[in-house]
Amino acid sequence: MKRWVKILLGSAIGLGLLAVSPFAWQEWVDATNAPKIHALEDAPSARVAIVFGARVYPSGRLSAMLMDRVETAVQLYHDGKVEKILVSGDNSSIYYNEPDAMAAYAIERGVPAEDVQPDYAGLRTYDTCYRAQAVFGLEEAILVTQRFHLPRAIFTCEQLGIDVVGVAADRRDYHPRSIAWSEMREVPATFMALVDVIRRRPPMFLGDPIPL
Repeated sequence: MKRWVKILLGSAIGLGLLAVSPFAWQEWVDATNAPKIHALEDAPSARVAIVFGARVYPSGRLSAMLMDRVETAVQLYHDGKVEKILVSGDNSSIYYNEPDAMAAYAIERGVPAEDVQPDYAGLRTYDTCYRAQAVFGLEEAILVTQRFHLPRAIFTCEQLGIDVVGVAADRRDYHPRSIAWSEMREVPATFMALVDVIRRRPPMFLGDPIPL
């Protein structure tokens, strides 16, 4: 076989492996963390539930996925499974505020305001997990988000020193396109989570400690 053919073949194999590696990594993260994901009725107890942010409409109404996340955390609180709820999301603009909208919903559903802590700099899953440990001093928590997101969230928080389990917040059937996009997005996001925990760079925003 000619040398240039070997080089092309080797390059093709290398590119192929590079292309499939994010999918293989996501499969490993999903399989490894699946036993740590619980239904609401089977959830263990922890002092704090961490709720990950998602879209909020201009009116302040929570998107379906986010509403289900907060509602699940509210149920954990009322069931005595958690004592505090940390609502973490995007507040990078004065015109957009996920944590306040999440906190308002939880309070409307009967959680005392003093037991709901907004995290205004949870711009990414990595930021939320990093800040949960570095700012809010958490050593263990229940993570609340949809099932497709939980393996990555569990992996990230555990690698940053928090002992966590997940509670799936899938309380309804979501739009098929929304689910398809979310699941597709998890492939590069899960690979990026590996890069994040290896680098361990502090988020853009930290601030003074707020022990929970």
